[in-house]
Amino acid sequence: MKIVFFGSSHFALPALKALIKSGHELVCVVTQPDKKKGRHLRLASTDVKSIAMDAKLKIFQPEDIKAKESLNSLKKLGADLFVIIAYGQIFSQEALEIPAIMPINIHASLLPRYRGAAPINWAIINGDKKSGLTVMYVTRKMDAGPVMLQKEIKIEDDDTSVTLEEKLSQGAAEILMEALRIIDGKSYRLTEQEEDRVILAPKLEKNDGLIDWNTPAVDIHNQVRGVLPWPGAFTAYRGKMLKIFQADSLALFPSHKPLPGEVVRADKHGIVVAAARGFLEIKELQLEAAKRMPAENFVMGHKLAAGEILGKKS
Repeated sequence: MKIVFFGSSHFALPALKALIKSGHELVCVVTQPDKKKGRHLRLASTDVKSIAMDAKLKIFQPEDIKAKESLNSLKKLGADLFVIIAYGQIFSQEALEIPAIMPINIHASLLPRYRGAAPINWAIINGDKKSGLTVMYVTRKMDAGPVMLQKEIKIEDDDTSVTLEEKLSQGAAEILMEALRIIDGKSYRLTEQEEDRVILAPKLEKNDGLIDWNTPAVDIHNQVRGVLPWPGAFTAYRGKMLKIFQADSLALFPSHKPLPGEVVRADKHGIVVAAARGFLEIKELQLEAAKRMPAENFVMGHKLAAGEILGKKS
């Protein structure tokens, strides 16, 4: 089959590499335009473009995939299939009708659960025990097309959104190869999604990282795991932002009933903070304008003591 691949982020790389080796004719790789990055605002290309250049593939970087010029360029490629993975632009109906067979997308959730921009993050934040991948026929409605294939992936207790994304990106390469096999053999079946089971996964906002100590410790632990690498989980400490990168929830039986956000232990073994129910053991953290460090180092350097309250703005 003649395939056009659409992708921009690191998540798409394993699938692109597998497609290059697959024996199918990869007629073009479409990715986001180069953008200025860093302190010196130098132009930087996407990870996908770098792989495509190394493979000497045709590359197309339209500012707007829906523009007339973009559509004309895509039509000239004579594609049988569009493969879309973490591309970053919305397709018009005209664009979706270009491939002779169909456009497919690989989404990082078990649809209809977690339609939207941040399915991996919300699966962790919500404490899910499994995630997965969906190959679907692309329609104009976001992540709502009929499902061709799905693959479950277990979420381990120590998984973060970063580690889960890596697992899913590797899995995306495997499920793509399976999808191409059944499409080529005309042995696929498309199943409509159940709209009454839809859960949305909107793009994360800065405040999604703000810790509310009036919630259970297990929920805060899931939040810490799920908001990496951005915005990161954070609270207030002596008027400054304190970011928490690694933590765990645990049950303790202190001699008094602590307030939510109260430090109940701060010593060479680490930091333990009370939540509405249970306790959060902080293992790695970073104070505003300081270095990231293990909790025991923070205790020694900042004289943190039991009884202090985290979450106060001043």
